[in-house]
Amino acid sequence: MIGVLVSGEGTNLQALLDAELPVVAVASNKQGAQALARADRAGVPSEAFPLDVFPDRAARDTAMAEWLEGHGVELVVCAGYMHLLDRSFLDRFPERVVNVHPAPLPDFPGAHPLEDLLAAGAPAAAATVHYLDEGVDSGAVIASEPVPILPNDTVESLRERVHEAEHRLLPEVVRALCAR
Repeated sequence: MIGVLVSGEGTNLQALLDAELPVVAVASNKQGAQALARADRAGVPSEAFPLDVFPDRAARDTAMAEWLEGHGVELVVCAGYMHLLDRSFLDRFPERVVNVHPAPLPDFPGAHPLEDLLAAGAPAAAATVHYLDEGVDSGAVIASEPVPILPNDTVESLRERVHEAEHRLLPEVVRALCAR
């Protein structure tokens, strides 16, 4: 059973839903995130856990983990979730939290990897699925699909092609992890 953490539009969530994977709960750090509406349309329970309604990140992460566990979640997929998770959350799902990232790791971690790739003159971005740990995109890579950077690429054009690769790779990796 899969729980998905989201912060924005939820296109990777939609790829998981379209692949008919057993998504049973969707949580977000943002009230009103478009991804929550996607979950609602799919009939998947969803909940927002905005940081400002909790005393600290640990309390928020504990509440979110308890909510996910209450829905039978065994594997957590961070699909555009833009907050770090604390140790208490990760300990609840040992080696069962994965993230999708739009760049090769460990070379281009962080919140703006496509901008960093273009500024560095890198030859390729990537759809990368990795295990989540307490660091910033520092967990072990599970799978990665290179996405060549074209001469006239902008952040937007590159992001579009990376999303296409993510929408193929993420469901494939998640399906394999569920089969274990």
